[in-house]
Amino acid sequence: MARGWESKSVEDQIRAAEEEKVARAKPPTTPAERERQARREGLLLTRTRVVNELEQAHDPRHRALLERTLAHIDVELNGT
Repeated sequence: MARGWESKSVEDQIRAAEEEKVARAKPPTTPAERERQARREGLLLTRTRVVNELEQAHDPRHRALLERTLAHIDVELNGT
C-alpha cells in the first residue's frame, strides 16, 4: 500500500515539475498586457450578464437600454 502512495507522490512531483517548466517557458507578460487581459475578461463577464438580463427583460425601454449596452460592450471588446 505504501508503495502505491509513494509512486503517486512521485508522479505528482514529476507533473508539477513539468508544469513549472512550461510556465517558465512562457514569456513574461507586461503590466499593460495583464491590464488589457483583465479588462477583456471583465467585459466578457459583463457581456454575459447583459445577455442574460436581455433574455429576461420585458419592458421595451429596458430592452433598448440593454441592447445599447451590449452594442457598446461589443465595440469595446473589438478594440481590445
